[in-house]
Amino acid sequence: MGAITRAAALVLAGGGGVGLAAVQGQAAGILPYDKPAAVEAGRAVYDENCASCHGNTLQGEPDWQSRDGEGYLPAPPLDETGHAWHHPDEQLLEVVRKGVAAIAGNGYKSRMTGFGGVLSEEEMLQALAYVKSSWPAATVARHNQINSQEHAHN
Repeated sequence: MGAITRAAALVLAGGGGVGLAAVQGQAAGILPYDKPAAVEAGRAVYDENCASCHGNTLQGEPDWQSRDGEGYLPAPPLDETGHAWHHPDEQLLEVVRKGVAAIAGNGYKSRMTGFGGVLSEEEMLQALAYVKSSWPAATVARHNQINSQEHAHN
């Protein structure tokens, strides 16, 4: 994604306090991306709640790295071309749960509100599992490594 700004880095800061499961020597994280039923349920949750901004194919909005006239960044892609996979599961869940502005703080402007009062914890995990299941194997492996590193620090 080019140079990440401090505010954008803060967007994905936070913790969810959910335990991690070890898979093949690395913490795979909390997303059931390897469970077909969860991924399919997540596709439905994503289609209903996320696709209108992040796109039907996770492609995000055009020119997603440039703020609009009101100071908002368009919705980023959630596929491997975006930045989501650079952050551990718990941070991604926290963003979905509370919304970007609540996580970033300091007056950060975002149109993405939290889904904590709209979706259950399971639905949020399923939607994120659907997203992760779309990433190439190498990206999933790198993301699992990020989860493992995060788990080692907590």
